[in-house]
Amino acid sequence: MSKSIVWFRNILRLHDNPLLHWASVEEIESIIPIYIMEEEWFNDEINEIGLNRKKFLYESLLNLNKNFKTKYGKDILIFHGNSSEILGPILENLDFDIKWLLCDYCQEPSKRLYINNLKENLVNSDINIKVIPAVNTILDIEKVIASKKFNNPKSSKDIEKIFSENFDNSPHGYLIGDSLTPPETLNLNQKLMDILINNSLISKFYITEDILKNKLEKLILKLKKTDSYFIGGEDEALERLERKVSQRPDFINSFSKPNTISTNIEDNPMEPTTTGLSPYLSNGCISPKLLWNECLKIHLNSEHTSPPVSLHGQLMFREMFYLLSRTVDNWDNDVDNSNCKPIQWGEYDELKIKAWESGMTGFPYIDAMMRQLESTGWMHHLGRHAVSCFLTRGQLWQNWKYGRDIFEKKLVDSDWALNNGNWLWLAGVAPFSMPYYRIYNPCPDAKSSLNAETGKANFIRHWIPELSNFPSKYIFEPHLAPLNIQQDSNCIIGENYPHPIVDRKQTRKANLLLFKESNEQLSN
Repeated sequence: MSKSIVWFRNILRLHDNPLLHWASVEEIESIIPIYIMEEEWFNDEINEIGLNRKKFLYESLLNLNKNFKTKYGKDILIFHGNSSEILGPILENLDFDIKWLLCDYCQEPSKRLYINNLKENLVNSDINIKVIPAVNTILDIEKVIASKKFNNPKSSKDIEKIFSENFDNSPHGYLIGDSLTPPETLNLNQKLMDILINNSLISKFYITEDILKNKLEKLILKLKKTDSYFIGGEDEALERLERKVSQRPDFINSFSKPNTISTNIEDNPMEPTTTGLSPYLSNGCISPKLLWNECLKIHLNSEHTSPPVSLHGQLMFREMFYLLSRTVDNWDNDVDNSNCKPIQWGEYDELKIKAWESGMTGFPYIDAMMRQLESTGWMHHLGRHAVSCFLTRGQLWQNWKYGRDIFEKKLVDSDWALNNGNWLWLAGVAPFSMPYYRIYNPCPDAKSSLNAETGKANFIRHWIPELSNFPSKYIFEPHLAPLNIQQDSNCIIGENYPHPIVDRKQTRKANLLLFKESNEQLSN
């Protein structure tokens, strides 16, 4: 019998929690559940993380703690700071008699390196480290890449092959196994938990529930919002799963992601036409296995779409980027990255980047998407396609990493593997990219593949109130409206809303040539 630290890293839920399941079935005397918040998330003076992302995490932690306390009668110990400074004193203190450190697998290089170093440091101790795989993925990433059959996937067919090698298939989807229910009981070591939070080396890092609630209240005041687009936490995730998936079998069976509307539900600019579950998946509030199995249940004995356009297909693409991010060196860079053509992008242009980030480019579709990102921390995938193409190979000819960093800061569903993978894809530099010459028109019409609602254009009116009175005929290119229409709409282009930052047709032509020339140089 032994004591175990259960370290929640990127799993903020009780359902389908393999850490808690393992601790409940093994011969563990008692557990101490902890979460360590990195300092950039806690310190108000550090601006690396956007307010919406922080808010979502704080809400998720408070919800996790509430559910944990309700079911198991104890709080989770939440700390802030460097993991080594917190775990070190716990693991090195013989009086604590910790025999296990249990945590969820994270594929980011820095997180894997930390665990590997920790294992080396503890090699002569009696402490065992167990990293539970496939907590926030469907595949066991390390097991898959260790297979002699493994090759980096570059397409939906490639990831389909990997799934077929790891799971049995059925006419309605792969059988990935059941997701876990929360253990009925857990033996928490309250005595040791009290000792830890009063230990002089550890107590300064401890965050009480009241401290976290207070920080959340201050964040909400800074955001100047009385309501919220995405509320963090497992409860909200499961409610959204029920409302957007379980109760909508026709929607799930007919789901085709390329056909969803980028400008959200017509009469509600805040509600996506997709499930809106991506923030909950990225933050570990909901299990991808649970979502997969819920779709599988709906597909049974029904006609339904199939990968890659179905929801199963979207989850498979997610797995593909997790595999690539684990096996491709410098996945997050444009240098020495086998999945990134070293295109010669333009010099950093602060005016262009700031106009793009703030939603002031003079292209209403682009600006509405970027303002939605700033306000809510989210954007439809086709909106992401458009704004990333616009920033890179489409109009502004800026390095994709500048946009990636802004997305990383602001997206509530930001994920290291997925964010970099999507930017590589949409900048046209990856083996899995669409052809570089397929450039989205930033001024979509009703036939555009961006699937923008152009009749009422409520999405544009909501996010760009300067244009709220503009006739729909001109609202996507307001600079083309005659002066009398601008006057009647109370919005003079160049005064109340900017002129286009570039000539979209000229820049498209010039950038296509630049990309082609750069490609040819790489081939020589």
